[in-house]
Amino acid sequence: MHNYNLTHLEQLESEAIFILRETAAQFERPGLLFSGGKDSIVMAHLAAKAFSPANIPFPFVHVDTGHNFPETIAFRDQFVKDYGVQLVIGLVQDSINQGTAVEESGPNASRNALQSVTLLETIEKEGFDACLGGGRRDEEKARAKERFFSHRDAFGQWDPKNQRPELWNLFNGRKSPGENFRIFPLSNWTEMDVWQYAKIENIELPNLYFSHSREIVERNGSLLAVSEFVSPGENESSVKEIVRFRTIGDATCTGAVKSNALSIEEVINEVAASRITERGSRADDRRSEAAMEDRKKQGYF
Repeated sequence: MHNYNLTHLEQLESEAIFILRETAAQFERPGLLFSGGKDSIVMAHLAAKAFSPANIPFPFVHVDTGHNFPETIAFRDQFVKDYGVQLVIGLVQDSINQGTAVEESGPNASRNALQSVTLLETIEKEGFDACLGGGRRDEEKARAKERFFSHRDAFGQWDPKNQRPELWNLFNGRKSPGENFRIFPLSNWTEMDVWQYAKIENIELPNLYFSHSREIVERNGSLLAVSEFVSPGENESSVKEIVRFRTIGDATCTGAVKSNALSIEEVINEVAASRITERGSRADDRRSEAAMEDRKKQGYF
């Protein structure tokens, strides 16, 4: 007799694939936001499963701040080549050059918030009516408010009080001209789910997620990697540490954690014991209690 019981990971996979297929069915030109981080990698893997044996029917979109880790860009380029998909790149530097974004200055300067401007410009230029993102509700309190289909107005802004109900897994993608959606197939996943799924599916992830020796500087409670974008200030000094990254973003705001985890199994054990969310080391989320929500209202994914 067949066993039709699904594990919780199989249920999450089925839900995500359903949402990916709904996106392809309801929208004319969706794009998949791909940063080269574990969540977007898992989402891309799910998209390949959802539409197999056909190719993934939408392009990948990367908003490149110019402050990425070199390892991230190298992994992104190889990943896109392996999957045979189109990659659309929006450059924050282009937004700065044309005056639509203003670069921050000072020791804590970051281009993270400027991504919103470049993303909205890329959406308008390419005609995207929906963008798939790897955001999860367990990451941060602003993301906990998100629907699967997150409506954005003609200015790309998010209003948490103006979202559609999603009863019985019925998703309403209707919109007026100029409006668009952000769609989050991994909303119900946790950091642990992502790692366990990556292990089961044998998904390759960037080596930044595993422990390695790196020169770091402690700044405002975050361990930032020393690079061409981050250097010790007047009263700061850098030290060599064995670290890994729980999230991958800009080098200017992505904090490392001290870790000896060299394999997915060891990372899973580490995540199980952690009492701090993965974004707890992100300098951009520490700027204020509502930092993420403010960025989302400005068009951030």
